[in-house]
Amino acid sequence: MGNNNGKLSVNEMVFKLKADFLRSLAHPARLAIIEYLKRGEASVGQMVTDLGIEQSGLSKHLATLRQAGILASRQEKVSVYYAIKDKEIFDVLRPIAEILKRKLKESEDMLTSLGRM
Repeated sequence: MGNNNGKLSVNEMVFKLKADFLRSLAHPARLAIIEYLKRGEASVGQMVTDLGIEQSGLSKHLATLRQAGILASRQEKVSVYYAIKDKEIFDVLRPIAEILKRKLKESEDMLTSLGRM
């Protein structure tokens, strides 16, 4: 990809933006954070306790998700609170879960049939 003058075409820029967005989701802790915040806003302290992620790592993951436009943050006194900025993220994640369920079912079916041999 890329043309000979080093600039990205519009299509290449779109693919890069999509890849960068998907990369922001591509970590188990970030997916856990999104799932956790499905219930509503939470402070960093609450997430450290409930998710069991060290604060330094959690802060990096939260920053990644905020930069991707997935989370919004607000500060209240000494606490920072995060919430899902765009609920449509669940419309992205739901089909992935369905694909994985089907894949798991196929694997289970294959193992079951192997067990009968």
